Amino acid sequence: MAETQKLKKKTALDRVPFGTPEENEYWRTERRVPMPEGVHNSMILADTFRIAWPSLVELTLTQLASMVDLMMVGQLGYTALTAVGLTTQPVFLLISMVIALNVGATALVARYKGAGEQDKANMVLRQSLLMTFTISAIMTALGILFARPLVLFMGALEDTVDDAAAYLTIRMYALVAFSLTATITATLRGVGDSRTAMLYNVVANVVNVIFNYLLIYGHFGFPRLEVAGAAWATIIGQFAAFGMALFAVLKKRKNGYLHLEIRKGFRPDKSTLLSITQIGMPSMVEQLIMRVGIIIFAKTVADLGTMAYATHQVCMNIQALSFMIGNAIAVSSTSLVGQSLGKKRGDMARLYGMKTAEFGLVCSAILMILFFFFGKQIVMLYNDEPEVVRIGGYLMMFVAFTQPFQGVQFILSGALRGAGDTRSIAVISFITVLGIRTVLALLLVKVFHLGLYGAWIAMAADQMVRTALVSIRYGSRKWMLFKLRGENAA
Repeated sequence: MAETQKLKKKTALDRVPFGTPEENEYWRTERRVPMPEGVHNSMILADTFRIAWPSLVELTLTQLASMVDLMMVGQLGYTALTAVGLTTQPVFLLISMVIALNVGATALVARYKGAGEQDKANMVLRQSLLMTFTISAIMTALGILFARPLVLFMGALEDTVDDAAAYLTIRMYALVAFSLTATITATLRGVGDSRTAMLYNVVANVVNVIFNYLLIYGHFGFPRLEVAGAAWATIIGQFAAFGMALFAVLKKRKNGYLHLEIRKGFRPDKSTLLSITQIGMPSMVEQLIMRVGIIIFAKTVADLGTMAYATHQVCMNIQALSFMIGNAIAVSSTSLVGQSLGKKRGDMARLYGMKTAEFGLVCSAILMILFFFFGKQIVMLYNDEPEVVRIGGYLMMFVAFTQPFQGVQFILSGALRGAGDTRSIAVISFITVLGIRTVLALLLVKVFHLGLYGAWIAMAADQMVRTALVSIRYGSRKWMLFKLRGENAA
């Protein structure tokens, strides 16, 4: 109990009393929100940083492992690099339903933690794992059965299709374990525990990199499997993470909020499943829209040729690393906003949303400078082909330009998800990803023949418009009205 109290005192939210629905409505309509008594700006930032830094370490190391994958595979030639890149979107498409439901799990666990309802938080964990297992098992079968058609659909040519299909098939063997780990991570983040996920993902990434070295090139007596070796290394790391994640929720947790109580069973609970899907279903639509739009976008780029796609893949991989700061701070905004609304403290929800966005903007500005001045040197870490380095250096300027936009967008979207307002995010994604990125990319690449530059202009336009729409939605404060199933109306 002492440990629990010590942990709780770390948050500013724990220093304020429970609010009421009427107070929540007052803070929704009030223009300015002062700091509550006993709460200071430094406390808000400390809460943000406490959750964000382990998430940042976890997400960054995960992306770095992906970068190392590509760097090691890239030494085999840009054909191998393209083969691996072609599998990225099919994998995300297959797990999009799990990703979406995890959004619902995070928001619900955060809300129940704020409300002090531990049993309901644990029920969400069990029901989320049940849904994830069922869905990911189906996706595994589909992924193995249709691996070759999927990479052919992505634009794989004769020189890449065999390696790409083999890589995707091997990745499918760990899809269930990977998905269950992601669900555990999502629920841990809901209670504000990002350190546990950081620990098991760090171990998984180290395992991944070690086996990359052993299996891609065949060192220390291991077979030289090349592209397939990178896939085997990835799934070995994923199984290691799953084992550690499962252990983390099986033991009694010091924060007292998440414990996988197996003795209570995994019988479907209609109310909890509906609550998860209430938030997760719009997010599922968003994920499907995102994947369809990005796949069309990727196919548009793949049609430019293997060299162009390899360059595009390198720059996308670097850009994904830049996502990590925004995504890490978004973990904070999702958890803290959700917990604040569960405690009926709309003022704290708004303060957390505003301060996390400000923090993210500063971090994005630093990244913008880094990518603008050192973009070409970063591209050379992947591949030293003169044409890849030349074009990649210019594309990195697009990456630099979009940093402030994507940082704010991620964080405010995280706040909306923490409130359960996933429907608006789905609508915004439909407008920007399908209506702007894909259409504009097709126009600039196919009609105006601007090549990779046209595709990246379209992506930058998508980021700018999406940021504007998310900011407008957040500023409306309608997200503060969202109610869980069975929750009393304001």
